[in-house]
Amino acid sequence: MSYGATQPQPGGRLEYKWKVLISVIFGIFMIILDTTVVNVAFQTIRREYNTSLNNSQWVISIYTLALGIATPLSGFLADRFGIKRMYVGGLAAFVVGSLLCGLAPTISSSIWLLVAARAAQGFGGGVAQPLGSALLFSTFPPKEQGTALGIFGIALVVAPALGPILGGLLVDQGLWRWIFFINIPIGIVGVFLASRFLRERKPETVPALDPLGLVTAVVGFGAVLYAASIAADQGWGASNVLLWFAVGGVSLLAFGIIELFVAKEPLLNLRLFGNPTFLIASLIGYVTVIGLFGAEFLMPVYLQALRGRTALQTGFTLLPLALTSGIITPLAGRLYDRIGPRALIVTGFSLLAINTWQLSQIQADTPISTILVLLALRGAALGLTVQTTFATALSAVPRRSLARGSSLINGTRFVVQASGVAVLATILASALSPEVKAQSQRAQEQSSVQEQLPAFGVCETPGVPADQNVPPGVPPAARAQALQGVQQACRENLVGFERAYRLTFYVALLAVVIGLFMPGWPRAWAGRTAAGDAPAPSAH
Repeated sequence: MSYGATQPQPGGRLEYKWKVLISVIFGIFMIILDTTVVNVAFQTIRREYNTSLNNSQWVISIYTLALGIATPLSGFLADRFGIKRMYVGGLAAFVVGSLLCGLAPTISSSIWLLVAARAAQGFGGGVAQPLGSALLFSTFPPKEQGTALGIFGIALVVAPALGPILGGLLVDQGLWRWIFFINIPIGIVGVFLASRFLRERKPETVPALDPLGLVTAVVGFGAVLYAASIAADQGWGASNVLLWFAVGGVSLLAFGIIELFVAKEPLLNLRLFGNPTFLIASLIGYVTVIGLFGAEFLMPVYLQALRGRTALQTGFTLLPLALTSGIITPLAGRLYDRIGPRALIVTGFSLLAINTWQLSQIQADTPISTILVLLALRGAALGLTVQTTFATALSAVPRRSLARGSSLINGTRFVVQASGVAVLATILASALSPEVKAQSQRAQEQSSVQEQLPAFGVCETPGVPADQNVPPGVPPAARAQALQGVQQACRENLVGFERAYRLTFYVALLAVVIGLFMPGWPRAWAGRTAAGDAPAPSAH
């Protein structure tokens, strides 16, 4: 699919490429922020709607499902209706969904209105997010694409860290609906900037719909994401989990066959994986996603469940990861433009491997100051790798296929992210004895039906002596027995964290080896021009 020339627009003081960057950062920041800010309010939402855990879990699961289903479709929609139109439309759908989420009435049956509104959010975000990256890559010249994605990457690493802080503040003040309403002013600004600044790139020919690819992609991505979302709770051997994984696996296999051998105009160009640079960069990118979201899954559980920190305190503890990532990511982007990805990826994953090993050694009494330093180092490692792998994969995609290439990368990353987090959650749970699991389940049920309980950590509760650290509300006669159970739970949970981090350590080592096959220093690096693609026109 080839695009016609960009429509001429009058020049301004600010170059067009920077207008695109500003527009995209505003929109994507909002989408990614919402991914983590809602998690903090989950128990509050469940209490407000007075509904079961399975029903309330859909508030989070449906967002991930809609996001993962819409992302593979975004490239086709952009080719058919125009990339600007679909990007702005995706942002607008996200804003409308946010408004409906905040307005959903709090009666038990209305939980499904909230779920439907979350689906609208996820679908809008799934359309807009990959198109934002494609807009940047199609606008900036080859020598500046790493810099552009590096600056853009600040939103990718800072937004997930700010989510728990913002969510914790709003929930503590009894303003849980504002976790949705806060998106509206940000989204309106994003839609306004995109509508005003972006230029439409219309395809010279309208692509044909790939109906078989569409159906198998929706079923395949949706089923796998759903199976991953319930695997940790129900177990990987549960019949429901196996059924959905089987449906997803068969559908994705059929999707691959259709895209490669049947469809005249495939929904996703799977032949991109035949390009060694695209394949290797994508594989390492999957590892990076597990490293980023795995850390942001494991560490909050450790701080809140084991160390008794509140959601707000946990958010502030995670800030060093976001700060160092935000500093390193744009610097890595500049280095990428000069020396290519190999040195950055090998260095970043070497640091990540060392850091992950250190995190696997944390104990019940590890000073929070030590954890802050470890998270800061992890942020630096992720800053070297997250956007570097994405930029390298897109550098191997022909300019006319950028929207679909970005859809392919983002769509598969969502599946890897969901599956990776489910695996880590399963490893954590596998270290727990049936007695500890039952104890944890009772505590979760109690916290979900009662108003705000005092903070409690299985290994430590701030301000409470270790020999008195039992859950709130335990009768004096049962405190000794409860203390033994809590101490056992602490030991078993620490074993689970060690195993989970140990797995990511070995994965990081594998990424170091794969990274040696990436292009770049000490060899010459020519960026996009190395793939024989025409350089981007200068945009002013």
